[in-house]
Amino acid sequence: MVTGTVDVRRARHIAEGVPDPELPMLTLADLGVLRGVEAGDDGTIVASLTPTYSGCPAMAEMRAGVATRLRAAGYAHVEIRTVLDPPWTTDWITPAGRRKLAEHGIAPPGPAPRHAPGPVPLVLSPTRAQVGCPLCGSADTEETSRFGATSCKALWRCRACREPFEYVKEI
Repeated sequence: MVTGTVDVRRARHIAEGVPDPELPMLTLADLGVLRGVEAGDDGTIVASLTPTYSGCPAMAEMRAGVATRLRAAGYAHVEIRTVLDPPWTTDWITPAGRRKLAEHGIAPPGPAPRHAPGPVPLVLSPTRAQVGCPLCGSADTEETSRFGATSCKALWRCRACREPFEYVKEI
């Protein structure tokens, strides 16, 4: 049990190591959804998470993963907050996260489109015109499906190495 002064840096380090349930090669810190870890006035560890999109089905698993790891490390009082503003963007994926995606055969997103303040419009148009193959590096690729294993990914195929791969869409 952690007693006395709460070690927030240690708690943050623990929360940063929680894997994403849909992209387990990434931690929540790599993905950019871990917004902060702080100590409340009563010593409660408060971790803040931002979902990748409204209604993200993995959010419950993310919350449970952070809470479980912190409690297992001796933090008896843990609170997980959901932070919606500003909304998450793929620009928050760290360089290490982008590298890990590519190492696992998933093309990382390019820069997110910029929107005016207010609600972000949902556009069901084609994804990026060109996505480099994370396996061989070729630019000769094609989208085979706008929808992948999760809503944030699309399916692509490389014409050079002929391998299929997933692509994380820009949000």
